[in-house]
Amino acid sequence: MSETFPKSNRILHRAEFREVYAKGRKIQAKFFTAFVLQNSLERVRLGITATRKSGKAVNRNRARRLVREVFRKHKSRIAANLDIVVNVKSQLCDADYWDVEADFLAFIEKAGKSSEVHPDSSDQRL
Repeated sequence: MSETFPKSNRILHRAEFREVYAKGRKIQAKFFTAFVLQNSLERVRLGITATRKSGKAVNRNRARRLVREVFRKHKSRIAANLDIVVNVKSQLCDADYWDVEADFLAFIEKAGKSSEVHPDSSDQRL
């Protein structure tokens, strides 16, 4: 699988974010909170939110870059039909890449286990 991050792998519209928030499963991690929802597409998509609580614009942009990079490197480990929205916590701004990567890999494990527990949910939640 390619390690690129094209627009087709991004959640871009407010309505798509709101749908994942409303119908998705919430998973807490050390550096972020993620909402995960199965989609009808054959690819995994990522949306990132970093509010002003996370810090100044420089910190928010760094946090988004870290999450994008970890996702890009490890998207082959994620089920192909998921929408993931990551809400950045302020601790992520001070973290290094390796800590964020370890936290994201733990999140992938949690998301994978939860999808195995509920494989055929009627409302398509994980």
